[in-house]
Amino acid sequence: MRHLHLLSLAVLSLAAIAACTSAAPGWTYAPAPAVTPAPSVLASAGPSDAPAASSAAGVVAISAVGIKFEQTAVTAPAGKPFQISFENKDAGTPHDVVIRLGGAGGAELFKGEIFNGVETRVYNVPALDAGAYAFVCSVHPTMVGTLNVQ
Repeated sequence: MRHLHLLSLAVLSLAAIAACTSAAPGWTYAPAPAVTPAPSVLASAGPSDAPAASSAAGVVAISAVGIKFEQTAVTAPAGKPFQISFENKDAGTPHDVVIRLGGAGGAELFKGEIFNGVETRVYNVPALDAGAYAFVCSVHPTMVGTLNVQ
């Protein structure tokens, strides 16, 4: 009888452990898709540690994979609105692009919509003065790059 009691306790313990573990992500929030302009058909820059040139159309390409930005620095035009074509390559992982004054802890000047990958969104960014800004992911604050506006 004692063995039966221990066996049933072991089976219940295993069932509780199995119920607490799963391969599904821990979040269930999926924001509704926003109405955004179609992404640019211009070629986007690949992974690079060098600043990416802005296009003549004012579109800056930024991408994220492996919970980090592939570009450490990008360039945008000063004094006029521009777009960020943001490609989230992390399947099922939410990311966004936030522009901050000065460094990663500076005042928030622009915040793009958070969305799960794999997907690309185009953000419309208002005109910024010339200077260096930080771009960060609000979900993963260790994801940081430099936006050079010139």
